Amino acid sequence: MMKKTILLLGGARSGKSRLAQEMAQRISARVLYVATATAGDADMQQRIIRHRKERPGSWQTLEASCNLGQAISGYTSDCDVVLIDCITLLVNNIFCLHDDKQFAEIDETILDNEVQQEITDLINCIRSTTASFIIVSNETGLGLVPENRMGRLYRDCLGRANQRLAQIADEVYFLVAGIPVRIKPPSDFTTFPANPNL
Repeated sequence: MMKKTILLLGGARSGKSRLAQEMAQRISARVLYVATATAGDADMQQRIIRHRKERPGSWQTLEASCNLGQAISGYTSDCDVVLIDCITLLVNNIFCLHDDKQFAEIDETILDNEVQQEITDLINCIRSTTASFIIVSNETGLGLVPENRMGRLYRDCLGRANQRLAQIADEVYFLVAGIPVRIKPPSDFTTFPANPNL
């Protein structure tokens, strides 16, 4: 089995997690599912329970809100596929390490550096193991500009994290209404010469 890294992007309820699980099952039965969600309220607790029931019972589950690279490294010898769901919540967890008062004055480079260090550690983990990785993340840059500073910082940090992961990924898909559109490697039509008359 040839190792590969796959990034799945899309909006909320676009089918990213479902496709990630289907891809993982096709690759191997030895899957490590990395959940970054934390049960902050009753609704999230129910979502986590529902997601656990949807996963095959043979899969290992690792709950890690931060420090993914370090956490995953201890498990990769027992799996062929690492499925991370998702980077969106990982970035949120990093932001939650700061209280609301800090966001009014915090230097945006501090938050971005924390997120980028997390991504660097994850990339190093990906490169140092023989397991394939399937990574889920939201594309948050297609809507309105967030109305508050925290929202704008979050969008920017997540966007830069997604860009870095897309650079090292072998395959990148964008999901729309449950339909995956491959954006890396590019589809054949993107290699056609441009028509200057159009």
